[in-house]
Amino acid sequence: MNFLNFNEIPILTYHLPEEKIARFPTENRDFSKLLIYEKNTIRSTLFREISHFIEKNSLLIFNNTKVFPARLIFEKNTGAKIEIFLLKPFIPAVYEESFRSKNFCTWECLIGNAKRWQNQTLTKIFDDNILTIEKLNAENPALIRFQWNNSQISFSEIIEKCGKTPLPPYLKREALTQDKENYQTIYAKIDGSVAAPTAGLHFTETIFENLKNKNIQRCELTLHVGAGTFKPISTTDISKHEMHTEHFSISKENLQKFLQFFPKIISVGTTSLRTLESIYWLGVKLLLNSFSLSKNFLSQWEIYSLPQNIETKTAFEAILTYLENEKIENFEGETQLIIVPSYQFRTVKGLITNFHQPQSTLLLLVAAFVGEKWKEIYDFALNNDFRFLSYGDSSLLLK
Repeated sequence: MNFLNFNEIPILTYHLPEEKIARFPTENRDFSKLLIYEKNTIRSTLFREISHFIEKNSLLIFNNTKVFPARLIFEKNTGAKIEIFLLKPFIPAVYEESFRSKNFCTWECLIGNAKRWQNQTLTKIFDDNILTIEKLNAENPALIRFQWNNSQISFSEIIEKCGKTPLPPYLKREALTQDKENYQTIYAKIDGSVAAPTAGLHFTETIFENLKNKNIQRCELTLHVGAGTFKPISTTDISKHEMHTEHFSISKENLQKFLQFFPKIISVGTTSLRTLESIYWLGVKLLLNSFSLSKNFLSQWEIYSLPQNIETKTAFEAILTYLENEKIENFEGETQLIIVPSYQFRTVKGLITNFHQPQSTLLLLVAAFVGEKWKEIYDFALNNDFRFLSYGDSSLLLK
C-alpha cells in the first residue's frame, strides 16, 4: 500500500546569503529571536518569551544527547596534519561501553587529508601518555583502532583531553574554547553526538522556571546526532538519497508520560520529533508482528508502505506492553526514517526548531510539518534579520 510518489517530492531550496549564517551564538542563549507560526500567521518575539505561546499543561520533549569532542588532529613526521572525525563506535559498538574502554577501542571515522596518511600508525603524546591509531581498512569512513598505554584512563578521558568541538562545517571556522560550552544544551547528559540538537541551545534555567509556572512539563529522550545530519540532498531523485542512521533511547517512564499528556506534545528539535515518529512506527510494526526483538530498526522508506490508520496511543501502548513483558526499562533502537512532504505526523502538535540549510532533509521535515507555508516562514525570517543554522535563531511551529 505504498502511497509515496517520489516524482512528486521536491528537493527544497532557497537562497541563504552568507551574512545570514550565525557564526557565533548570542551572548545570552534566550535573547535569540523566535518566530511564531500559528494558524497561518507569523510573528516575531524573543525566545525568552516562549512560555507565553505554549498551552498550559503541555509536555515538551527534549533530546538530552551530549556533544563529545569528536575531532582529533594527528601530525605526521613530515608535518602533514591528519584529522580523525569520530562517527560511531565499532568495538565495543555501544557508545557508553566504548567511552569507558581502557587501553583500546575501534571507531568508524572520517579521515581528513586521507591521501597523506598511508598505512603507518600515527601517535599523539599528551600528559606523558601515548595514543596510537591504526587504520584497519582503506575506506573513508574507515575503521580506526585506538590504543593507549595507560590503563587507568578511559577513551572518554582521552578525547576530552585531546579532542576538539565538532562545529558544523558551514561555520567555516575553528572551534574556540567557549564553543565547548556554547555548542551544548544546558541539559545535555549522555555522550554520543557529533552535532548539537540545536533547538535546545536557546533554553535556560529561567525559561524552565517560566514553563514550570504554567505547568508545562518536560521529559527527555536520547538520539545521538550523526554527521549525516549535514549531508545535503545532492540528487534530483529523492529516492536515491541515503538517509543516515541514528541510535535512540527513551525510558518506559517517559513513554508513559508521553501518553499522559498526549496530544499536547511539543517537540524540541527535529531529532526529538524524528525519534517520536520512529517510536510510533516501531509500535505499528510490533502490532503487525514484523518487529525484531534483536534489533529495533526502522529503515528509510518502510513506513510509507505500512498501514496509516493505527492510532498513536495504540502504537505507544504496544511498545509499553512489550517493555513490561520483556522486563525492560528503556526502549532503544536505530532509525533511518526520512520525513518528506505529504507525511502525516502522529506524535506532536508543535515543533521548536532553528532555520535549516537549503537542500537538507531537515528542511524537508519542516515543510512536511507546515506544508507550503515553509517558504513564507523562511522568507519572513530572511527579511526580518533572523540568524540561520546551528548558532542561529529559532521558531515555534504550531499545528
